[in-house]
Amino acid sequence: MIVQLPDGPLTLSGAGAQWATPGEQFTTRIAYAAAHVVADPHAENVPGAPAAPDWEATLAFRRHLWSYGFGVAEAMDTAQRGMGLDYPTARELIHRSASEARAVGGAICAGVATDQLPSGPATTDEIHKAYAEQLLDVQEAGAVPVLMCSRHLAATATSAGTYLDVYGRLLQETSTPVILHWLGPAFDPLLAGYWGGTEPSHAADTVLELITAHPGRVDGIKLSLLDEDFEVALRRRLPGGVRLYTGDDFNYPALIRGDDHGHSDALLGVLAAIAPPAAAALRALDSGALTAYTEILDPTVRLARHLFAAPTWFYKTGIAFLAWLSGHQDHFTMVAGAQSGRSPLHLAALARLADEAGLLPDVPLASARLRAWAITVGVAQ
Repeated sequence: MIVQLPDGPLTLSGAGAQWATPGEQFTTRIAYAAAHVVADPHAENVPGAPAAPDWEATLAFRRHLWSYGFGVAEAMDTAQRGMGLDYPTARELIHRSASEARAVGGAICAGVATDQLPSGPATTDEIHKAYAEQLLDVQEAGAVPVLMCSRHLAATATSAGTYLDVYGRLLQETSTPVILHWLGPAFDPLLAGYWGGTEPSHAADTVLELITAHPGRVDGIKLSLLDEDFEVALRRRLPGGVRLYTGDDFNYPALIRGDDHGHSDALLGVLAAIAPPAAAALRALDSGALTAYTEILDPTVRLARHLFAAPTWFYKTGIAFLAWLSGHQDHFTMVAGAQSGRSPLHLAALARLADEAGLLPDVPLASARLRAWAITVGVAQ
């Protein structure tokens, strides 16, 4: 079936049928897939309006991820946290997803942030209180807390000591181990200099000081700096029992595979987009089939690098586009109108890469949707 796209004709291959392999959770790696929110296409999901999700479609996508063995990373930046998903909706999302996780026996972690505060300056006490409120919400829901980077804290902190103070208080108060979060400025420019260092190596010293000062309170740290060598170096410096969850959507195959000194677990937005082949690769890794792992996962990297190309924070648009083409939602509408975040040429290239990677198993459906979309961007069929 030939589809006319902004960059020329495309005939879908349908290679994705080979990845239909739902199964149990993985045994050698923890893998959380950061999931997006499906918007209600009939609601006022326009810039500046409160988020209005399609709850059933949103939860159905999470059931899809759990069915393949992934944990779900809920209410993170992939769910448009800070880009349209307000905290009241995020809180409801966390509680609904945690309930679904219990029903299906799925793993779930969830973001703890400070986004209930108004934009603008905040004191460290206000920031701590906001974090603590959300931490309690996530723990009451039954999810593993992820202490997300805070724009408020980034704007307020005057030194590494500010971070050690705010996070130190939270770690003393938590009733369960948490995952720390380090999201680089490629994902959010307002987080530049996080952890109190303009140089990542100095920021890493702060993170390690925090973890060492609170033994047993940190399960791991999620790192999204898109720097493979830096991640490996930090991973090797972590205390025993503290995990490095890679958030590197460019270099994930090598980081998850690891080396003689260890490996990274995963908390990745790209996993939601490539769930079937990623599940097959992780099962190969579980069985010790390293060559098969590499052969399955490496072809997804071209798609991931395009999906997360600068400006990286608009990767969520591509995630929703792929979910629509794959049949996980009935429309290409996003919270806050974020479907406009990528150009037609970018999305056309993404469709090609998704087909090459075997991510579009239903050729008639994907072809029909691509034709309909192409007409709206001025490409006759």
